[in-house]
Amino acid sequence: MQRFQVSNQFRRLQFAIVTIAMLFGLISFPQLASAEPTIAQAPKAIERGSFVAEAVQKVGAAVVRIDTEKTVTRRADPMFDDPMFRRFFGEDFSTVPRSETLRGQGSGFVIDKSGIILTNSHVVNGADKVTVTLKDGRVFEGKVRGFDEVTDLAVVKVDGKDLPIASLADSDQVQVGDWAIAVGNPLGLDNTVTLGIVSTLHRSSAQVGLSDKRLDFLQTDAAINPGNSGGPLLNDRGEVIGINTAIRADAMGIGFAIPINKAKLIKDALARGEKIPHPYLGVQMTTLTPEIARQNNTDPNSAFEVPEVNGVIVVRVLPNSPAAIAGIRRGDVITSIGDRSITKAEQLQELVENTKLGQTLKMQIQRNGQVQQLAVKPAELQDAS
Repeated sequence: MQRFQVSNQFRRLQFAIVTIAMLFGLISFPQLASAEPTIAQAPKAIERGSFVAEAVQKVGAAVVRIDTEKTVTRRADPMFDDPMFRRFFGEDFSTVPRSETLRGQGSGFVIDKSGIILTNSHVVNGADKVTVTLKDGRVFEGKVRGFDEVTDLAVVKVDGKDLPIASLADSDQVQVGDWAIAVGNPLGLDNTVTLGIVSTLHRSSAQVGLSDKRLDFLQTDAAINPGNSGGPLLNDRGEVIGINTAIRADAMGIGFAIPINKAKLIKDALARGEKIPHPYLGVQMTTLTPEIARQNNTDPNSAFEVPEVNGVIVVRVLPNSPAAIAGIRRGDVITSIGDRSITKAEQLQELVENTKLGQTLKMQIQRNGQVQQLAVKPAELQDAS
C-alpha cells in the first residue's frame, strides 16, 4: 500500500514538471502533418511483349502471300474413244481436250523497296498468274523474273514504291540452339508466326530426301506447314536467316529452310533472268569410312570389296555423263581432288558445285587396290535433264 502511494506521488511530480516545461517552451512536439492532400505517383507502366513480338514487328509487314494460277490441258479420258460412247455423245465430244485451273499458295518476303521478292521456285514455277498480297492489304500482280529449281529459289517483281523490306542476316553465323521464328501463310491462314530453335546445320538435301536439289538446309523444329514455303525464317533480332521450303510428311515437327546466304549469292542473277549454272559429274555416291568398308567386305553377299579408307564411293555412274566419259566406274573410291582430301559425299558435291564449267578436275581414286588418276570436266546439270 505504501509503494502504491509513492508511485502515485512520483507520477504527479512528473506531470507537474512537464506542464511547467511546456509553459516556458522548454519542450516542443513535432508539427502535425499538413492537412493538404498528397498526390500519389502513378504506378509505373508494366512493359509487355517479347523478343518474338519485336522480331515479327520488324519484318511482318514485308512478308507477303503469293497466290498462283496455272491452266493445264488434259487429254480426254481413253473411255471417250470407245465406239459405243461416241455413238451416243458424238465424235466432237470425245476429241475436245479438257482444261482446268490449278491454284496454289505460298509465302515470300520483300528484300528491296522497288518490289523484289524472294520465294521458293516451286511456289511460282510454271504459274500463268501470280498475285502478291501485302499485310496492309495492298494487292499487286507479280512477275516471275527468274527461278532455279536446283536451289528451289525464285525472284518475283511487283510494281510498288517504298515497300517494307526484310533485313537479311548472315546465316553462316547461325548456331544450333539459336531461336528460329517462322513467318508465313500456312494452310491459307495469313500472318502466322511459329517459334522454335535451329535444330541442326548443313542438313544435306540428300538426307532430307530431295535428291534433285543441291542444298544444305537449316533444320528447325518451328512449325512449317504447306503455305509457309517461301516465307522467312528469322533470328531473335528479326533478321532473315533462311527461307522456309521443305517439310517431310513423315517428320514429326521438323522443317527445313534454305540458308539466306545461298539466296544472296544468286538473287541478283535471278532478278536479271539469268540461269544459274550447276556443274555435275553424273554419279550417285555415298561417304565411305574404314568401318563401313569392313562391314561390306565381311558380308558374303557383298557385290565387291572396297578399300578400308576414308573417301567417297561411287554407287552408280549415269550413262553419257562427265563421269562416264572420264572412265569413273561403280565401286571406285574417290579420295582426293587436286590437293584436297575428300572424306564426305557432301564435301565432294560442294567442290563440284563451286567448279567452273569446263574446268578440269584431277581426281585420285582407288580401284581394285590400285591408286589411279583421272581427269573429269563437269558439265551443266540442266543440260543433262
